[in-house]
Amino acid sequence: MKAVVLAAGAGRRLGIKHPKCLLAFGSKTLICRHLEALSAHDIHEIVIAVGFRAELIEEEIRRTASSAPVRTVYNARYERGSVLSLWSVRQVLREGDDVLLMDADVLYRPDLLRCLIHSQVQNCFLIDRAFEPGDEPVKICVRNGRPVEFRKRIAAGVAYDFCGESVGFFRFSGSVAARLAERADFYYSAGLHAEPYEEAIRDLVLETPEAFGFEDVSGVPWIEIDFPEDVCRAEREILPRLVD
Repeated sequence: MKAVVLAAGAGRRLGIKHPKCLLAFGSKTLICRHLEALSAHDIHEIVIAVGFRAELIEEEIRRTASSAPVRTVYNARYERGSVLSLWSVRQVLREGDDVLLMDADVLYRPDLLRCLIHSQVQNCFLIDRAFEPGDEPVKICVRNGRPVEFRKRIAAGVAYDFCGESVGFFRFSGSVAARLAERADFYYSAGLHAEPYEEAIRDLVLETPEAFGFEDVSGVPWIEIDFPEDVCRAEREILPRLVD
């Protein structure tokens, strides 16, 4: 199994001059926490898609111990949509290994990652049903035990039993990862460079919903860091509930 971490964005909504994954909570940056959490599992390689101030992330990688080899892939067009970061790692997705795909800007308790890695669901989403509705969360809609929609704004007419927020961590089989690489190629070739990478995943879900499943991680502490108020909540509510 390989891990791909998407860390190319600039995080302008936070008003910081370094990548979001270098935000420190406690004594550790987000990227350090990712590497430590992944090192507790049988991960053969960690690939990090970088862009904005890539050299700072690479310095932090060198300072952090990891049981798996770590390398970076540079996305020169990091100011566009995150689908270009997905496209930048397309060769990794085609290598035939199971793949963990992870957003870099998430603070979480490590057992959340353990749940994903050890799930019996081969192509797995993590869903948190205890979320605040709104335009910002990326939502997963479930019907009859299968994801049927996956995006921030749910398409009109979608029937579902319940929905929750995506954590931004996914597990894909080698064959589905290869299909995802093909979709990334499509978005790149079609000039759809402003799209989020989630749209490429959504295409696969709509095409073959029976290939996907999920783990419900409601109650496990985690937060995606997008806005200054997320930093405050992470420090006040999430960090005290983490076990290092």
